[in-house]
Amino acid sequence: MSELTLTVMRLGFLAVLWLFVIVAVQVIRSDLFGTRVTQRAGRAQPRQAPQQAAQQAPQRDRGRRASRGAPTKLVITEGSLTGTTVSLQGQTITLGRAHDSTIVLDDDYASSRHARIYPDQSGRWIVEDLGSTNGTYLDRTRLTTPQPLAPGTPIRIGKTVIELRK
Repeated sequence: MSELTLTVMRLGFLAVLWLFVIVAVQVIRSDLFGTRVTQRAGRAQPRQAPQQAAQQAPQRDRGRRASRGAPTKLVITEGSLTGTTVSLQGQTITLGRAHDSTIVLDDDYASSRHARIYPDQSGRWIVEDLGSTNGTYLDRTRLTTPQPLAPGTPIRIGKTVIELRK
């Protein structure tokens, strides 16, 4: 084996060793200090021409009238985020430990992408488990398929309980 080949192998091994040390330090740091939770402002809507905005206003109002009496918020009733309320505005709500989830759960029994709650075409809200390890429970029943969510029915993810309310 030539001297050049041996030197390149030594430098490659040294680079891999340093990469391992850096990754180990990052893992220890995230375990000690946790993940950074950032506050998100409302998403900005692109500006529209006045004609387009005027045409879309009746459609938006029709959607609101059709959903009167429908649930308007998610409330966390048990767990570390007790009392937190998230308003429902027709968008998908993701639940989990990942920092980009809509509701970030600080729960040892929650997966990073644990579950999601979304509206269907008829205006009902659906809860779906996203292949979590410990499962999502809808009123003491483990979810295996997406299920419609009735107001007041508890959703349990680990130690966290969430309810859909009007």
